[in-house]
Amino acid sequence: MRMASCVARPIESGGKRDVNMPRNYRMHRALITIGFGAMLGSACGPGQGQGSTFVDDAEAAVVPPATVQSVTVEQTPAEIQQQVEESRRTAIVRAAERVAPSVVTVHVIRREVVQPGFWDIFFSPMERQVPSLGSGFIIAPDGLVLTNEHVVRGAERIAIGLADGREFEAEIVGMDEVNDLALLRLRGVTTPLPVAPLGRSSDLLIGEWVVAIGNPFGFLLSNTEPTVTVGVVSGIERNIVPTDDSGQGYYLNMIQTDASINPGNSGGPLVNAMGEVVGVNSSIISRSGGSQGLGFAIPIERAQRIAQDLLEDGRVRRAWVGMFVEPDQTVAAGTRRSVRVAYVAPGSPADRAGIRASMVIDSVAGRPLRTPLDWDARLLEVRPGDRLEIIARDGQTRRVFQVEPTDLPSVTAERIRALSDFELITLTPQIRAERGYTSEQGAVIVGLSDVAMQQLGLRVGDLIVAINRQPVTTAEDAAAMLRSLAGRSVEMYLERGGALMSIRFGIRG
Repeated sequence: MRMASCVARPIESGGKRDVNMPRNYRMHRALITIGFGAMLGSACGPGQGQGSTFVDDAEAAVVPPATVQSVTVEQTPAEIQQQVEESRRTAIVRAAERVAPSVVTVHVIRREVVQPGFWDIFFSPMERQVPSLGSGFIIAPDGLVLTNEHVVRGAERIAIGLADGREFEAEIVGMDEVNDLALLRLRGVTTPLPVAPLGRSSDLLIGEWVVAIGNPFGFLLSNTEPTVTVGVVSGIERNIVPTDDSGQGYYLNMIQTDASINPGNSGGPLVNAMGEVVGVNSSIISRSGGSQGLGFAIPIERAQRIAQDLLEDGRVRRAWVGMFVEPDQTVAAGTRRSVRVAYVAPGSPADRAGIRASMVIDSVAGRPLRTPLDWDARLLEVRPGDRLEIIARDGQTRRVFQVEPTDLPSVTAERIRALSDFELITLTPQIRAERGYTSEQGAVIVGLSDVAMQQLGLRVGDLIVAINRQPVTTAEDAAAMLRSLAGRSVEMYLERGGALMSIRFGIRG
């Protein structure tokens, strides 16, 4: 038989081969030699040992026992325990530990009007204090807290509980009803508070891990640390439409997650695996009221911008372009959905840029437009004065427009106080285009007292078109009519959601 290129030399006993060694023992020793030679590779020298052919057992050589050493490394119990502890501290655990100290419980006391029941017709409506709770997180060491607007809406008193057990009173810096965000400031802060690290939501990946942190039980638990739930990013740029005609519930360009967001978690942070806040937990879709894996969070970049506006101006500057879009009904079945320009307000930024009705919008700010809600979502990401690139098709011609949005006309309009419960502005063509009213004249309600909102059923955004059948042309007209009707009954005609309605009430003398 042909020998291998690398052969171990036989063991000599007194200069002779030890032929008295049992055959099976020699084979066993030979196998040991072969195995260690393959692992160590040092006995064959450089470049040898690869593809070698082994000799039979009669010719195989063995090595002395002294040259084969077995090394056993034993770990101490402390080392094993350390390895187990390190394996438990996953990225999710570290992310929760990094953000949890900055998560707070928002405890709210609000006053609600209780209408008498059927058998209580002789009793007047009563007021009662109603507690509720939500979550939030600290974004500045001096005590600025970001939460949802619906968590603190109508609050008479706000108490903030920290994860370490401390409690503070809080005041509202500003609220944005459109984006469902509110900025609070803690009172009596004397030492820097833990701040949540803020990340980015613009580069989120569908399927990546996220953590929802909040306080679904608030002060009911003796342990003040927040609750952590884990899931993934289920979707991005989700648009949610309201389920009724209240106008509440428009959530645009949202992050969708299956991490459980239960009642009380609203306003808490959505955190990525690096321990950075990427969203503000805001809403769920549920038939039972509990989590069904359909949770939504506001992107953190938008939340940061709104918080900055509220801190600097007390209000959010919203961009106005001056055009309405609608679904493009001319597209063939099976093709990609698109939108077309339905109306352009005269003198608006869109009009000045050259955009005209019937044009089909391809993209806004480099992102495609498929539904009218996509257009509304794009506007939420733009500030007045920013340059906005709109690509549209005018027939067969594809054109690029540079539009510079301005502040909403309703924001810059003069406000008129009517009685002590109403704040009104005059309807103009620009405001009509901004809000989509069908009526051509009237007074828009832009401010309401809680009493007028709860007892009369009025809403911000209602358009007063007539009072006691007398047409209203300006906000000044509406205010004068209401003052003249002191001590008398009033029938107010309103436009809401494109429909006309009337409300009856009395004005105290």
